[in-house]
Formats: sequence, structure tokens, C-alpha cells
Amino acid sequence: MKIAPSMLSCDFAKMGDELIRIDKGGADWIHLDVMDGHFVPNITIGPAIVSALRQYSKLPFDVHLMIDYPLDYIEQFAKAGADIITFHIEAKSDIQATIDKIKSLGVKPGLVIKPKTSAEEVFPYLEQVDLILVMTVEPGFGGQSFMADMLPKVTAIKEKAKELGKNMLVEIDGGVNDKTISQAAKFGVDVCVSGTGVFKASDAKEAIDNLKRLSEV
Repeated sequence: MKIAPSMLSCDFAKMGDELIRIDKGGADWIHLDVMDGHFVPNITIGPAIVSALRQYSKLPFDVHLMIDYPLDYIEQFAKAGADIITFHIEAKSDIQATIDKIKSLGVKPGLVIKPKTSAEEVFPYLEQVDLILVMTVEPGFGGQSFMADMLPKVTAIKEKAKELGKNMLVEIDGGVNDKTISQAAKFGVDVCVSGTGVFKASDAKEAIDNLKRLSEV
């Protein structure tokens, strides 16, 4: 399983150093949460921060847009260094146009669903995206409790993708730590976003290694 530490939980006064710490610690991807204060009740970072961080790591940047109008910002995040851009199916931009824009810029597209959104909502787009992100907390803030009842969505998405002849990566985000990752692994999760589970540990490598070990089922 891939571990994608979320920069939302890092020390924002030392973001470059924090990124180096988790890169050296064995992270697979870097998860960057972008919030606009409208789609979710929090504001985080924009393209300028993503661009500034890009110099500190060659790892894939997994940019998660929690914003009302993702289509308007795709080009900025692609230029800033995003390798993967995921956006919410519940957002206000046209879904197909947003997927097409991401692909046109050579970036991998992904869709995200909130806890109250069913897995079936993403089925029409499975053949066009590289990743589905299933939220295991309500998006907006780090440090929330894991919602294990979201995990059956992972199975449903992977089974539907298999029917379509596609090997779909499914990621989860929210409340992933050493107590919850083994549950996720049993449902076939491919990528786990972990914020506090990595950044609040004194030794990032030890924390990431432990999460990977616990995910082996």
C-alpha cells in the first residue's frame, strides 16, 4: 500500500523542512489539501505554495481540490507541479470538462466523494480517471475520527472498475493511523492519506514503515 502523508498536518512555518522529512522517511506520494472556505469551512493553500514546495521533493504531488469551482484552477495547479489532481464530484464545475482539462495538461485526474455520496456516483467516470478518493471523514479539517463504514465503497468501486476491465487505484483520506490502516487494507485500499499519523510522530520513517507493515494483509 502507498502512504501519502497530508501536508495539512505539518508545521506550516517549516513546510519545506517537513516535506524533506517525510520524503526521506519513505513517503510514496505527497498529499496536498486545497480548501477555499466555500466548499469546506476551512482555507489552506493555493498554487503558489504547491509551486514553492515542488523544489523540495520529486515524489508525486497528489493535489486534492476541496473547492467549489475546480475547473477554474486546474491549469494553475498543473503548472505548480501537481502530478495527480483530484476534485469532488459534489463541486460546481462540470465534471467531464474538469477531467478533460486535467488530462489535457498531462496530469492524472481523480474524483473524490464525501461520506454522504454513494460510490455509484463515480461509476460513469471510472474509465476516464486514474484514481478515486473516498473520504473517510467529512472534508475540511485534519485530526478527525475514521469512518470505517465508508470502506465498502472501496470494494464497490474496485468491483465496478474490474467489470469495465480497469485496474482502479482507490485512495482513502481521513483518520488513517496505526489503529485503522489494517481495516482499510482488508477492503483493498491502494493509497492511504495519513496526516497526524505521520507528522505528529517524532520519527517519520518509523511511522511510515509501521503503517506499511500494518497494511500487509
